[in-house]
Amino acid sequence: MILFPAIDLKNGECVRLKLGEMDTATVYNKDSADQARLFEEQGFQWLHVVDLDGAFAGESRNGEAVEAILGATRNPVQLGGGIRNLQQIEAWLSKGLARVILGTIAVRDPELVKQACRQFPGQVAVGIDAKGGKVAVEGWAEASTLGVIELAQRFEDAGAAAIIYTDIDRDGVLKGINWASTLQLAGSTSIPVIASGGLASMEDIHRMTEPDCAVLEGAISGRALYDGRIDPAEALRILKKGSG
Repeated sequence: MILFPAIDLKNGECVRLKLGEMDTATVYNKDSADQARLFEEQGFQWLHVVDLDGAFAGESRNGEAVEAILGATRNPVQLGGGIRNLQQIEAWLSKGLARVILGTIAVRDPELVKQACRQFPGQVAVGIDAKGGKVAVEGWAEASTLGVIELAQRFEDAGAAAIIYTDIDRDGVLKGINWASTLQLAGSTSIPVIASGGLASMEDIHRMTEPDCAVLEGAISGRALYDGRIDPAEALRILKKGSG
């Protein structure tokens, strides 16, 4: 079970949003590369990065910050936000990303995502962001009529490395992960699912070690780590013991 610390980038800085609203951004570290180093020093073994500006703009906007992060940590990095075509996917993977996360394009052009999965095996994840049970796109600014499970099952045999599932209604507000919908999704697909949005406390960390969560690859934590609600060393110890 992997705990993915999150770096959300806005104007090159490490921020957190509430409910996906850009005007709610709280800056936690102006030096995102420094934050990446800190997470590695704390014992984390992966890093989750989102280009928030890119997600809204439809193209990468924090490229320099992402490259600085890649140069600052030995941990594998997954990146989402504004990646919309094969050229961008190839360019980012060539810079050393472990995997790219495709969200909006998974709704708009699922065939492109399937092609990317074939072309870059093990390096393409699908990002599914949900609001009220429906998939949201364009940096969460637009809702679709597509159901979460319906979208996930479109990629069942495509070779996607993972699904990153975010409940926007829980994101950044420390209400706890929506375990019911997350586990329902994980049970409906053979693609590994990573929970995102709302991880709030050590209680959620303990919840991740329960038997029904064994179907998950892990969970992403942002605000709770930055606010000190989750102790990194203790959380990693609990998860290691739980999976041992």
